[in-house]
Amino acid sequence: MLQRNSTLYTIVVATILCVVCSFMVSAAAVVLRPYQEANKRLDRQRNILDAAGLAIGEFGLPASELTRKQVDELYDRVSEKLVDLETGEYNTDLDPKTYDPREAIDNKDQSIAIEDVKYNPGERRREKVARVYFVKKPGSEKIDQVVLPIYGKGLWSTLYGFMALKSDLTTISGLTFYEHGETPGLGGEVDNQNWKQQWNGQKLYNEKGEPAAFVYKGAAPPDNPYAVDGLSGATITSNGVTNLMRYWASDDGYGHFLDKLAGELSSESDSDQVDSSTSAQVDNDIPNGDA
Repeated sequence: MLQRNSTLYTIVVATILCVVCSFMVSAAAVVLRPYQEANKRLDRQRNILDAAGLAIGEFGLPASELTRKQVDELYDRVSEKLVDLETGEYNTDLDPKTYDPREAIDNKDQSIAIEDVKYNPGERRREKVARVYFVKKPGSEKIDQVVLPIYGKGLWSTLYGFMALKSDLTTISGLTFYEHGETPGLGGEVDNQNWKQQWNGQKLYNEKGEPAAFVYKGAAPPDNPYAVDGLSGATITSNGVTNLMRYWASDDGYGHFLDKLAGELSSESDSDQVDSSTSAQVDNDIPNGDA
């Protein structure tokens, strides 16, 4: 029998407590993991809906104020695919449900170094395969918007967000940041709804097809289709937003994919015109029984 005031007794009791506590924490982590994953998925869905403007458009509320059922209803209009950023081709080897781009960045086989790029997002590596999101209109299979995950360095942190583009793939329809550590009231104003709304309708590319969207230093000229107001007192964060948006819009980011998608959308449009023309011709060829 161990003596209560002995050193060995203290060590034995401490060891037992550590083992029991470790078991409880591990068990809690395993049991709660499905709920954590579900909450992460729900948070991502809400941010995508906000970037695409669906929550405001349908319910007049940000997605964070919608119920899970309302989020599910809106997210039925969104589909996800994985894209090889080097070629722009869709990746069908990986499972979109389990693929994690952030984990891929830490794997040298699944990521590349960011070096000698025209627009520097401030990150050292990026994933080779990215997840993209397609938004369709209700009752239609046509792509209305595409939502792209974006990230890059601000002043204090990496800013993670989503950029939504209209089906012309050159007009921004929404921008949102869901994770960052910028200074509240300064760089943290990237979360300001009024500032984010300035991006709606701005052009991502100039007439030469080069990434041109940027955060202006001060109040943006109203006739500038690429600029939004600068963030007061947050020049480095503003520059970071400009750099990350241009990087992901370039061929180092989603450029090859957007070129490929533009071809797909153009083919669909041409096909629709042919179908419409053929239908009209058939209608004209139908004999009028009264003639």
